[in-house]
Amino acid sequence: MTDTDPTGPEVASSGTYLVTGAASGIGLAVADRLCVAGHRVIGLDLRDVDVCADLSTPAGRRGAVEAVLASAGGRLDGAVMAAGLGPAKGREDSIVAVNLLGVIELLEGLRPALAAATDAKVVVLGSNSAATTPFVPRRAVRLLLDGDDERAIRQIRRRRGVAAPVAYAASKLAVARWCRQRAVADEWAGAGIRLNVIAPGPVLTPLLRAQLDSSTGAVGSRIRCQFLNFMSVACQRRVGFSNSCQ
Repeated sequence: MTDTDPTGPEVASSGTYLVTGAASGIGLAVADRLCVAGHRVIGLDLRDVDVCADLSTPAGRRGAVEAVLASAGGRLDGAVMAAGLGPAKGREDSIVAVNLLGVIELLEGLRPALAAATDAKVVVLGSNSAATTPFVPRRAVRLLLDGDDERAIRQIRRRRGVAAPVAYAASKLAVARWCRQRAVADEWAGAGIRLNVIAPGPVLTPLLRAQLDSSTGAVGSRIRCQFLNFMSVACQRRVGFSNSCQ
């Protein structure tokens, strides 16, 4: 497979890739593109995929690693970590669990299989909103990186009224920093594993549609207002679509 575009028409050999969040949105679009390019995709999500797992629980994450390793036969040519939860009120612990631990624990568990490929490629989905969300406690991000999720979530929940978006931003900041720290380490770069984070702007996935459409009253108006302001300032008044992320 070429080094320039592992999903493009130049691909000379097929590989095995994990895609989390593969049942919808960006994950589904990436999985489809990889399949079209001749690769084998192990899709992971809550339902309608090869490996069904709940990444918000420790047991779900452990089971996901075991199932993917068994399906891949001990070798993975790459992974796209697209599973994630948006800023749902009252679900701060689940947001952190899926967006951060659902990346860290899976990649750590799958690292030997990625190293076995000698030229593996890993892409983690971050978010550019993480850098624009106010009131994110730096201490909470540090606690997340230190593995102290409970104290981090307590810090986040002190941001009453905005705890969910703060949890989302903190989880995305923490996962980006974790990747940055690991990417240059012997266990990753030294083993031939390229680890990168991309931070898309707003993409009209089912996740974002649900946030914009289901919110009502003052909270819903505020969410839509914040979204439009963000679009205007950071995204040149454009929104992305899943099939444009391929």
